[in-house]
Amino acid sequence: MASSSSAPGITIPDQSEWNTGLAIIVEPLVRRVLAPNPSPYTFNGTQTYLVGSGTDVVVIDPGPIGGGVAGHADTNGEGHVDAILKAIAGQKLVAIMCTHTHRDHSPAARPLQDATGAPIIGCAALAIDDSGAGSGVRADAEFDPLYTPDRVLSDGERLNGDGWTLEAVATPGHTSNHLCFALLETGALFTGDHVMGWSTTVVSPPDGDMSAYMLSLQKLQSREDTVYYPAHGPAVTKPQQLVRGMIGHRRQRETQILRLLGEAPFTIPEMVTQMYKGLDPRLTGAAGRSVLAHLIDLEAKGRIARGADAPEQTWTLIA
Repeated sequence: MASSSSAPGITIPDQSEWNTGLAIIVEPLVRRVLAPNPSPYTFNGTQTYLVGSGTDVVVIDPGPIGGGVAGHADTNGEGHVDAILKAIAGQKLVAIMCTHTHRDHSPAARPLQDATGAPIIGCAALAIDDSGAGSGVRADAEFDPLYTPDRVLSDGERLNGDGWTLEAVATPGHTSNHLCFALLETGALFTGDHVMGWSTTVVSPPDGDMSAYMLSLQKLQSREDTVYYPAHGPAVTKPQQLVRGMIGHRRQRETQILRLLGEAPFTIPEMVTQMYKGLDPRLTGAAGRSVLAHLIDLEAKGRIARGADAPEQTWTLIA
């Protein structure tokens, strides 16, 4: 799921360049199939990647099911699964890999498994808290509560196939269970929602963690990947440059918050109004979640404190 502002250094291609349901070759070992779920949060939709041009193949981020978008033929997600199956016809699907368990990424794993028998491999499942007692992630529309992996990959674990090797790269922050996958033969990195090709990323507490997200960005900056294939938006051909820009962007947001709180106590909606000029109203909630993530991080560092909570929580700078 994306955030509300364009990522630094990214040029968004014309919408007409994107077609759902077609397997597009992006490099000899990699194809992508775009799901029909465009939105202010997903750009043109979720990109499912197919890795392998030989006897076997892996699917990365199989995408959503249900909740079709008006104006698109696919109203229940079955068309996207069918498009994936059509694209891999004649190959053996050896793994269905998920970067994380948001509903636009992992739900199609189960119908793909039912159709092929392939194992679901990759990120861990999240504990969903339906009680309100704080024992897990809130049960809301973002998370896939049915995701059940057959095998969870740890940082550095590898999966091998016919001419390809994928390595898990743990990148918590957007979600606590987020993984990227490195294609060792080509230097490509499948970045899920950790780094995207059109926007910054929502970091939404309590599962999203800004401190972890920044550490994961720094981790990617130290790597030598040559191209990023995100789940939303175009390929990133200068990955280290983009990551540097994203780190700088987050630090700029932190500075904005500290400057505002140096003037007076603010609520999150007041901060969003000041920090996100001209924001699409549909994205106000997402912007507020990322501001909250910054506030929690700054609070943990002893820079700010919670103020009055009536009628709405305020935040204040610690002198």
